[in-house]
Amino acid sequence: MSEPRPPFPPFDEGTARQKVQAAEDAWNTRDPHRVSLAYTEDSVWRNRDAFLTGREEIVAFLTGKWERELDYALRKSLWTFGGNRIAVRFQYECHDAGGQWFRSYGNELWEFDDDGLMRRREASINDVRIEESERRIHGPRPDDERGPEHDIPLH
Repeated sequence: MSEPRPPFPPFDEGTARQKVQAAEDAWNTRDPHRVSLAYTEDSVWRNRDAFLTGREEIVAFLTGKWERELDYALRKSLWTFGGNRIAVRFQYECHDAGGQWFRSYGNELWEFDDDGLMRRREASINDVRIEESERRIHGPRPDDERGPEHDIPLH
């Protein structure tokens, strides 16, 4: 049995922002098992060209992701919300084993069940090579950089 994950739908702006920040915080742990607990046991994902179903596949996917995407650091921003759905935009930075840094830009569509668990996630992502000197995301978001006034820049 899964533990409920407040806040619960229907979302208002405040609860949608809480959900987005909670997701950012969890993903920045780079702990696939912890992250998977925010999803229903039969959650359906599309991540780029990967199609996943269920927590076991989510854990396997995230384990491989964070073995390849080193020093991963993420920022998410609320795009819009309604009922049990939230749309976000995000950026993350990481490097590969050869030391090449990347900034990845994306959008996600989320759908939640009544217990606040995500039952559907669709992510579209594009990667841009950057120099280490161009990095702007250095680890999890500090407390003083939380809130809508600190939404991520477009480029």
